[in-house]
Order: sequence, then structure tokens, then C-alpha cells
Amino acid sequence: MCDTFVVLGNSTVDGSVILGKNSDREPNEAHEIRVLPAADYPEDSIVDCTYISIPQVRHTHAVLLAKPFWTWGTEMGLNEHGLAIGNEAIFTRVPYETNPGLIGMDFQRLALERATTAWEAVYTITHLLEHYGQGGSCGFTNPFYYHNSYLIADPHEAWVLETAGKQWVAEKVKNLRSISNAATIGSTWDLASDDLVSFAIHQGWCRSRKDFHFARCYSDFPYTTLSDARSRRACTTRLLEESLPKIGLRDAMKILRAHGQDQSSRIDLDRGLLGATVCMHAGAGPVRNSQSVGSMVAHLKDGISTAWVTATSAPCTGVFKPVWVDAGFPLDEPQPNGKFDPACLWWRHERLHRTAIKDHSSRVALIQEERDQLEERFIAHSGGLSTVLARREYSKDCFQTAEQAAKTWLDRFEAQAVKSRNRFYYTAVWRKINQQAGMDGGTVQN
Repeated sequence: MCDTFVVLGNSTVDGSVILGKNSDREPNEAHEIRVLPAADYPEDSIVDCTYISIPQVRHTHAVLLAKPFWTWGTEMGLNEHGLAIGNEAIFTRVPYETNPGLIGMDFQRLALERATTAWEAVYTITHLLEHYGQGGSCGFTNPFYYHNSYLIADPHEAWVLETAGKQWVAEKVKNLRSISNAATIGSTWDLASDDLVSFAIHQGWCRSRKDFHFARCYSDFPYTTLSDARSRRACTTRLLEESLPKIGLRDAMKILRAHGQDQSSRIDLDRGLLGATVCMHAGAGPVRNSQSVGSMVAHLKDGISTAWVTATSAPCTGVFKPVWVDAGFPLDEPQPNGKFDPACLWWRHERLHRTAIKDHSSRVALIQEERDQLEERFIAHSGGLSTVLARREYSKDCFQTAEQAAKTWLDRFEAQAVKSRNRFYYTAVWRKINQQAGMDGGTVQN
């Protein structure tokens, strides 16, 4: 489960385009940031994707990938040309292909490596989709199959692309747009696969083009409903509209931290077996098994674009820090995996996060002001860095400053007595999650 939104330049503070996304995956599915340089390949080269190999292009662009550690593809990313993409799982009536193929995250990385604009990315994904289809499990520890939607943006425009098997439909964004784990395009669009309507008519989902509606015809009702996608999309859309007429980076970061129908930090994580929020926290119940394991706000401008990433789970406990494609990722660390490893930032932050959720609302309140001040400072001083070295050094300094703050916050959490105890079933769920990760400390007990 995920949430993604975009705001075009006519509605931002500085005329830039802003794309934001939370990547919601399994709680121990560590999220990694990778920056890869542009590369040239010999003719007839092959690229190994998550499950299958396909022909490689002669040149790939430099990319920043924010991804599950085990996939070749990416949940969100930015390339050297200021192209940014975030994808969503959507659930459709078209049968899922369980045999290994290209998964949604593969399409997204392929587009970032091969396209320079949002329009080119739409073409790249749809061309590959029509040729290869989409298939294979997208789950970490358990099989999980779905189709995909994408928000695709560059410094000048953005597109929504929604797919169902090999069928697809695309709509150009006019002002701002939010997507979640449900189809959003209805009876009008800008581009579509040739058989989009005829396939639905053949399946008996509508009678004619006149009564065709993509979301209504193609959506799978049970999974779409249980994902709580429409509620989350309504939340992000409303928060974006409330931030108008001019939306800035801090507004985007706040929206990714939303725990309900407002931007409050308060949430009772242990309540209920159903439901989901934009800043998503795993809990008890078969549909509450997702956690916001990574977050990104892409600031897209002509020239140098910036990816603001937490590089940690739970944006309510993390800090957005700048990374530039040309400057690379500032930390020299091993790749994380599904087991606790203090050598990796993502896992080091889990000590803070999993201590915070013992008494979430009270503990996040202890750090909220300092967290926001850090981000404001990072943003204020991120402009005017005219060299690659200056950007890399600044990025490194921001990561070091944020992590030092996190150490202080962890001490503060551990020193405060628990004010509100979690329910036993929530505690039991997180005890199991921690055991699976090999975490001796940080268990959610009170």
C-alpha cells in the first residue's frame, strides 16, 4: 500500500513541480537508497530485472532509486533529467500473472533509466507493458500480486498512468493529483491502449463506450475496499487543496506524515484490525501488515532537482534529507536486508521507531518541533550549492545531523515512562515482527 501525489508549478511556492510518496511495505522489508551513474552498453546487452531478463538499451541515465532491498526495480525515484516516478499497487478484475515477469517496480526503474521526460516515461512503460505484460510476486515474505498505477512528473508536467494486465490508460495532470491503491481515471482520458474499452465490453463489465468508466469497470471491489485507498486519497487531496494557493516542500512532508483526516501526529496505533493512514503503521489484522518503510519528496526544477528522502521508515519519526543524483548517496554503508543490522541507517533508525510506537503519540510529540526545525534548516541552506562537491558535503552533513538528533531522541523516549499502554494483540504482533528481524532490543512491550 502506498500514497503518491504531485503538484504542478502553477501551485507551488517557487514554480517547481513537487512529487511526494510513502512506500508502504512489510515492516522488516528494509528500504535502500541507491544512486547509479549513467552507463553505456554494447549492442545486444541484456539487463537482469527482478525475475526476468530483457534487452538493454545502449545508454541509461543516472538515477536515484528508493527501493525494497530485494528487488531490481524501485518504488520511487529520480533521474538526472528531473524525471520522478512513484507507483501504487492497484487491484483489478484482470487476472494476475503469477509466473515471473516484469513487476511494477521494474517498469518504474526502466523508465527512469531510459526516459528524460514524463511523456517519454509514459511511452516507455506502456511499450514495455504491451510487449511483456506484468507478472510475478511483489511480496517480500509472502506472495503478493497486483497491477500498478504511476504518477510520473518532470519539471514541466505530470501524468497518471493506470494499468490492468496489458491494458492501460493515462491522463495528464492539470494542477495537482493524488493516487493511492485504487484506480482513479473514469470516462475521460488522454491516452489509452487500443483494446481498453473493447476488452471491458467483452468481459461484460460495460455495454458500450458510452457507459465505460475505467475505475468502475476494471477495479476489484474487495481488495480495493480493504486497502482503504479512497479514504487515503481523499485525505491527501484535501490536505493539498488546503495548502493552496502555493504549496512548498514542508507542506508535502507534512502530508506524508498524516495519521488521519488531518496533519495531527496523534494516532492510536493499536486500535482496530482494519483501516490505514497516509503515514502507515503496521498493526494487528490481515490487512494492517504494511508500514511506511520509506518516504520521498522530489523537488523538480530545470537544472538540478533534489530528492528529499528519510532513508528510514515511519516519516513521523524520521527526517527528510537532501540527496542529489549527481552527488550520489552520502553514506558508505552495506546494503540492508530483512534482518537487523546496525551498520545500516535504515535498521539503526528502527531502534528509534520501534521504541516510539510503545507510546506513539506521546513520544512523537517530544520530537516533532525539533524534527520540523531540522527540515526547515536543511531546506533553507540547500539552495545555491553550485558544485557537485558542495552538494555531496551538504547532503552528508544533513544525514549526520539528523542521525545525531535521532540518538538524542531515542534517549529521550527511553527516559519517559509509558503513558498509554498498547493492547496485548498489537504488542504480540510487534514482538513477532522484531523476533523475525533478530532485534533483541526495541520490542514493543509495555
